[in-house]
This record gives sequence, C-alpha cells and structure tokens, in this order.
Amino acid sequence: MAKTVSLDHVRADLFADPETRAAYDALAGEDAIARAIIRARMAGGLTQAELAARMRTTQSVIARLESGKVMPSIRTMMRIAEATGTRFRPVFESSNR
Repeated sequence: MAKTVSLDHVRADLFADPETRAAYDALAGEDAIARAIIRARMAGGLTQAELAARMRTTQSVIARLESGKVMPSIRTMMRIAEATGTRFRPVFESSNR
C-alpha cells in the first residue's frame, strides 16, 4: 500500500534545498500578480471568457496571464481593473531583508 505524504511534508523537503527555495522565491512576484488578476476576475463574477470579451482579447490570453507565465504591462493591469470593476494600485512594500 502506498504511503500518504502531506503537502506540507513535501514542501518542507523541497524547500530544504537552497536552490529550490531560491527558484521559488524568484517567482513570488509573478505569482502575486497572477493571483491578483484571478481575484479581480472572481470579484467581478466573471469567467475567463467573459473577462476576455470585456477586454477585447481572447480567453487564452487571460489564461496565460493567470498562469503567471506572462508578465502583464501596467496598461493591461489597468484594462483588467476596468473590465472587472476594480482599481489597480501598484504598491511597493518593504521586503524586510
């Protein structure tokens, strides 16, 4: 029978490797932007296709933005905000380093 391993245990094992942790940390900004886009879309009660239609683009563009693999421009972020009825506010915060 296969042993069940918790996600927390797997994560701890992965992050024990400094290179893996550094690679993960390097993607934190992209991940935060992708999550913000998803939250804005969901706050507007929209599907990816509906957001795309409001922005006059395609669903696949929205999916790429939400995947975190594509870094949107500020203009695109403003278009997302307008289409979702939200406000885009870029903020610089201390990284506590």
